[in-house]
Amino acid sequence: MLTIEKLNDFGVNTEEGLSRCAGNEALYLKLVGMIPAEANFDKLQTALEAGDLDSAFEAAHALKGVLGNLSLTPMYQVSVEITELLRARTEMDYTPLLQDLLTKRDTLGALCAD
Repeated sequence: MLTIEKLNDFGVNTEEGLSRCAGNEALYLKLVGMIPAEANFDKLQTALEAGDLDSAFEAAHALKGVLGNLSLTPMYQVSVEITELLRARTEMDYTPLLQDLLTKRDTLGALCAD
């Protein structure tokens, strides 16, 4: 079961995230629990594998927004880096950054499942 303590241990700024949900812990945890299934993770991966920087940017930017709004700091920081590189249309191997983001997504998923 996902808890504020688990999120804090993961590095999430839960105080800020909760404030964005008007202090409603149940709502906040519900929204955070939806993140591992967010479709934009797959869209980002598919677009990067295809070399489609425009679609990758759209997916990364969407992820950055939702991760930032929920103050999921560890994931948000990586999404910002990916988004800004894609905004600049930087052609590079995004694999390490993508893997970092997906690993953190999977860690959050495990926290939600426990």
